[in-house]
Amino acid sequence: MCGFVGYVDQKDVPKGTIENMANRIKHRGPDDEAYFNDGRVSMGFRRLSIIDLAHGGQPLFSQDHTKVLTFNGEIYNYKDIRKELKKLGYTFQTDVDSEVIIRGYEAWGAGILKKLRGMFAFVIYDSTKKQILAARDHFGIKPLYYYYDGKTFLWGSEIKTFLEHPNFKKEFNTKLLPIHLSFQFIPSDKTLFKHVYKVMPSQYVIYHIDSNRLEKHEYYHFNYDHINNQMTTKEAVDKIHKLVSNTVKAHMVSDVPVGSFLSSGVDSSYILNEAAKHTPIHSFSLGYKNSKYSELKYSSKFANSIHQKNTKIYMNADDYFKIVPTIMYYMDEPLSNAAENQAFYLSKDTRKAVKVALSGEGIDEFFGGYVTYMDYQAFEKYKKIVPKFIRVGLSKLAMKLPRFHGRRFLIRGGQPLWENYYRVNYIFNNQERNKLLKNPSLNVDSGKYTKHIFDQVSDKDPVTQEQYFDIKTWLPFDILHQADRMSMSNSLEVRTPFVDKEIANFAMTVPARLRIKNGVTKYIWRKAANSQVPMAANRPKLGFPSPLASWMRMPKYHEMIMKVFHSDVAHRFFNVKYLDKLVKQHDNGKSNMQKIYTLYCFIIWYMIYFPENTNVNMRKNVHLTKNDR
Repeated sequence: MCGFVGYVDQKDVPKGTIENMANRIKHRGPDDEAYFNDGRVSMGFRRLSIIDLAHGGQPLFSQDHTKVLTFNGEIYNYKDIRKELKKLGYTFQTDVDSEVIIRGYEAWGAGILKKLRGMFAFVIYDSTKKQILAARDHFGIKPLYYYYDGKTFLWGSEIKTFLEHPNFKKEFNTKLLPIHLSFQFIPSDKTLFKHVYKVMPSQYVIYHIDSNRLEKHEYYHFNYDHINNQMTTKEAVDKIHKLVSNTVKAHMVSDVPVGSFLSSGVDSSYILNEAAKHTPIHSFSLGYKNSKYSELKYSSKFANSIHQKNTKIYMNADDYFKIVPTIMYYMDEPLSNAAENQAFYLSKDTRKAVKVALSGEGIDEFFGGYVTYMDYQAFEKYKKIVPKFIRVGLSKLAMKLPRFHGRRFLIRGGQPLWENYYRVNYIFNNQERNKLLKNPSLNVDSGKYTKHIFDQVSDKDPVTQEQYFDIKTWLPFDILHQADRMSMSNSLEVRTPFVDKEIANFAMTVPARLRIKNGVTKYIWRKAANSQVPMAANRPKLGFPSPLASWMRMPKYHEMIMKVFHSDVAHRFFNVKYLDKLVKQHDNGKSNMQKIYTLYCFIIWYMIYFPENTNVNMRKNVHLTKNDR
């Protein structure tokens, strides 16, 4: 696991720029560093040594030294690809997985991407073709950004690396603020920095140096075009058992100790149980003392039941709020998933014992694990009883009325799925954003922003459409984003065995009736897990909970929030009276936690990345992790 940076050289770039860019992400690779420059392109690399500790340095070169690779991630089928390349006459100097990428590029060009199984982001500079190829893994486990304003082309594992380049023009992408306020992330290749883009999951980008031209390609497409409606429960369970055994074993390959995160849920329990079949494995769990939100009694009980070591990690309200500025710095863009704070502390303490940890992300999206996927049942009954023109009329009327019980149902009941799905207005809906924004003319229809994703599966059932949407947005831009940033900020490699090409290829064939059944989410997955980890398989999903809502009502933290909500940044973007109303409602028992925390995180993030536009020096509250100091 590593981090890398690079840019196409320009005459006015000071010496040492590439080193400064790489040092911004030292946390991603504290073990080693290396650089390349040929007068046209500069590349930098920071290494976290996991496989072939002595010989895994980068950049790596093609056999004729005309192609240069920097890579971040793990390729789990690299030994099979290596055998294939050796038969073609290619030789290898190391045992690292990254070498199969540069040799594979020599053999097949961008076709190497179709052969890879793993989590990765990489850049190849091809001096013969005078082009940069930048690629990202199938589901967006590892990050990769580029800056392209028509003149300057930069790339890096994290956006903050661009701050060190003199030709990077840092600008806030104001037009995307309403989209962020809806989703808590930007569900596209754009970011909150102008001219900064994500290389999307399953995508590779080619930049042609001489013509200053950019092109984008997709090498893998997750779809539901081959659902097997004849699939039986037994067939699905047997297949899941084989897949889990295979993927956990593949994800444990390492030359350093591997640990595992453990919550009270079925997914992390299933991973730990499977990993323990191969070797004793140290698990790590986070919770709170004397709190109904803590999962520790369940996680430690499970670890003990399979005779594996478990370390309990505790955090409190002071820990939670103190670390928010640091988290916003490492995130690059504001993300307000309340679980990110727990993930940071969990990673920090896990790193004291191991360098690699397994984690259970992905199954909820692939196999239907969220209770919101069952909302469609109520809407389907409503549609059968009430004619469409009445439903649409009631929806429009309800939008204009004050809040009442059932109002949200009436609004959503008259809307198409691409507009009424829970995630589309997850934080603030259109009407709320009109009241919140200082400049309401910025507001846009968040549903239309992502409608094209639903259009790709418009012929599928509602559950399938919603899962597809989450796999394309929620999974890469929230779940996997926070997993990468919170772990790598602490120089810990987190592997997600269930976010795997082989798991996904099977998941896309499972019929909806085996994903949601009889009011049970991820039915077939739980069925398979029940024979392995019955203690966890039937436990209700908690989802890394925290006491944040109750903490916000405590005077100390209430005051912290109000201070931020009355800052110059808050006045710049928001109607402060509306912010006060949200907090007052929350104090009186209404659940506004996610709204308040989203605004709180955004304002703090803006203070950190745009300090020149604020009167508050929030950067002093950013505490760099050990390897960045």
